[in-house]
Amino acid sequence: MHTVAVLALDGVIGLELTGACQIFATATDPASGQRLYDVRVCGDPGGTSVLAFDRPVLRAEAPYGLAAALTADTLVVPAAGEPSPEVVELVRAAHRRGVRIASICTGAFTLAAAGVLDGRRATTHWDHTTELARRHPAVEVVTDTLYLDEGDLLTSAGVTAGLDLCLHLVRRDHGSAVATAVARRLVMAPHRDGGQAQYVPTPVVEGNDSLEPLQHWMTVHLAEPLTLTSIAAQASMSTRTLSRRFRARTGTTPLQWLTTQRLHRARELLETTDLGIDQIASASGFGSALVLRQHFARSLSTTPSRYRRAFARPG
Repeated sequence: MHTVAVLALDGVIGLELTGACQIFATATDPASGQRLYDVRVCGDPGGTSVLAFDRPVLRAEAPYGLAAALTADTLVVPAAGEPSPEVVELVRAAHRRGVRIASICTGAFTLAAAGVLDGRRATTHWDHTTELARRHPAVEVVTDTLYLDEGDLLTSAGVTAGLDLCLHLVRRDHGSAVATAVARRLVMAPHRDGGQAQYVPTPVVEGNDSLEPLQHWMTVHLAEPLTLTSIAAQASMSTRTLSRRFRARTGTTPLQWLTTQRLHRARELLETTDLGIDQIASASGFGSALVLRQHFARSLSTTPSRYRRAFARPG
């Protein structure tokens, strides 16, 4: 079983700690119902101060010591206070061992202090990206993304973006169907693309100004050849107004959002049906197997056939 170690360092943000645990602990095999991850919270003996934003709300004692994190397959580093030399060395040693390491929010500062992000792309909460770049100039700091997947090293923006990152790891390990089941169980969005902007200046609102009905209509009509003009007509807006409102509320464009949903649909069909690649390309709105393969290569660095071999579920 894949072991996930989540660091509970002093000053850890409670939602990041428990949210990461919840995501991985909820993932189960669809056929057997068996858990897919062994989740271990690792920390210093004597307990950890857990924060809600910047205020201590409780003290918790981790069931595993820091050394247990070295034997994990994946190490998750949530936001906490300044890392101790022991923690910095722990991250270095885990990286040398080939452990997959993911940070949430300002946990990226711990990875940067260990030197594992030098020469790599990384992100953190939008309010701390400037400081991360100043303190660690060898890191290529990306300021406008929810999370970054660099293979063995992954970083994310603040709090809930960490949940998106953990769900992304479940999807990467076990496919879209398992990740979607986790999201459904936790009543969260099944997929937010990592490239989506993390800072959206206008909050999502309900009512007449909400894009939710339009987004639902787009998902229902994924297989159709939708254009920006046809989407704008459905919303009774000009293309310029639609694009402006869509980016303000989602951090991306209508067509980029549509492509993400189509990829998500194609992945689900590859995992759960015996449909041919041409049929899946048509059903997900890509039109042809060639276009589907191009999007898989660009976004997932694989082919539809390889993806199916890796994640197809019996029945």
